[in-house]
Amino acid sequence: MDAISKGLACAIASVPFLIACGGGKAGDPGSIQTNQCSGSSCGVQGPPSQAADTSTLCPADADIVKSTYLGGAGSGEVVSLNIDAVKMTYTLKFFDSPIPVAAGNVDNTRRNTTVTGAVMHPPAGMLPNAEQTRCAFMLTPASGTAPSTGATYTTPFSSTNPPIVFVGKGVAGGGIPGATISYTGPLNIGSVNSRTFDFYPFLGFASTSTDLSKLAGTYNGLLYHIQPTEQFAARAINTIETFDANGACSAPTNPSTSTASPSSPDPTTRCLTTGSAYTLNANGYFDSSTAPQIEAQYQVLGFPTGKSAKAHMILGQLNGATVPVVVRTGNVNTNPLTLAIDDESGIALLASATPLASGGFNGGYVGADSNFRYTASLITGGLGSFINPTTQAAESGFSLTYGQSSDGLVTVADGQGNPGLAIAAGGLYAIFINGTENGGVAPSSANANTVNSPYFSVGAQISK
Repeated sequence: MDAISKGLACAIASVPFLIACGGGKAGDPGSIQTNQCSGSSCGVQGPPSQAADTSTLCPADADIVKSTYLGGAGSGEVVSLNIDAVKMTYTLKFFDSPIPVAAGNVDNTRRNTTVTGAVMHPPAGMLPNAEQTRCAFMLTPASGTAPSTGATYTTPFSSTNPPIVFVGKGVAGGGIPGATISYTGPLNIGSVNSRTFDFYPFLGFASTSTDLSKLAGTYNGLLYHIQPTEQFAARAINTIETFDANGACSAPTNPSTSTASPSSPDPTTRCLTTGSAYTLNANGYFDSSTAPQIEAQYQVLGFPTGKSAKAHMILGQLNGATVPVVVRTGNVNTNPLTLAIDDESGIALLASATPLASGGFNGGYVGADSNFRYTASLITGGLGSFINPTTQAAESGFSLTYGQSSDGLVTVADGQGNPGLAIAAGGLYAIFINGTENGGVAPSSANANTVNSPYFSVGAQISK
């Protein structure tokens, strides 16, 4: 355990998306030869070769307020977050959201709602050192007026699994306030079984671009969506997409899939992040009115209710790389005259399709995942391990195989042989595995129908 602890020297003990301590680049190939493993042999192989510098993990307290982090959440929300580390307050704005402001309804969402509240550092002893504690912020309940209702909206808070954000150098991420989702529709149309989410994973950038020419190129993308009306069915999938300088997308290759929804339609040669060219909006990110589905379309009496969701892209700038994050914002309108149920929502990370040599993922990472837990990852050559950042005990192991047909796309398999894929860009990485990892979904964010597969996680590199 001491070796793991040193290897994850700047890992947050329960905080995701720790920015690379010193600007590490996951796309910088290493020279280590890939080692293959199978079954239980895919375990922790020791710490990265260099421990990260923990002297300064984030800006000075007085400077943290100078950055507003624009990004996306696994809930399908586009949000901006500003933290004042001197006054210990925060402002969170939901630019678009499918999340209702109260359980029992689906029409009135957090869209265009701004909330303000207090932040607090995790208690002493929760994190390994004082610097990590200084850069970590727990988002206590915050309030604001919800335009959808005109009433005061106060964010929920789980004391056992609270929303915590770590402010790093160029990135802020972790958990933003969750919600309880439930709805009993007339004649059972659009009904959703009650489920509480302690938090929703979030990734935001201090620097973003409104220049679509920076998007031009080919990307590997990993998507993870949840569909509440289908008992929160989850699906993860990869896509290979090419964008031109005007934001138009084409897909030269059929993607491979990982799914917990066997009835979902098989994708064809098409983009999965957008069905139309992205256009810039006044808030500094991009919109598409055509959002492809990767799950089965909701139907009423055998008839589809139409696609009414939107796609949004944030062009993050990190460590010299353009890192697009895409959210699919589901939409539900229960008015019988204009009925629309397209509630599939989620997030995707895209990484430039550039060559990645064996060992290119080497390092330690911290991130949030589809289990609604905070998870560390340790990767050495062709071996990786998920680690509980609180106990530092190794959990699920996985192997990595380089040299796939798309540059930068790496295949993975867990100890049970379940397949998956991984990508990396700018010090961030994403992985999905078609299996149950690390004990499955946290019980406090699950209901009786919750699926534990596929598994999806995004993390930031903390050591190389």
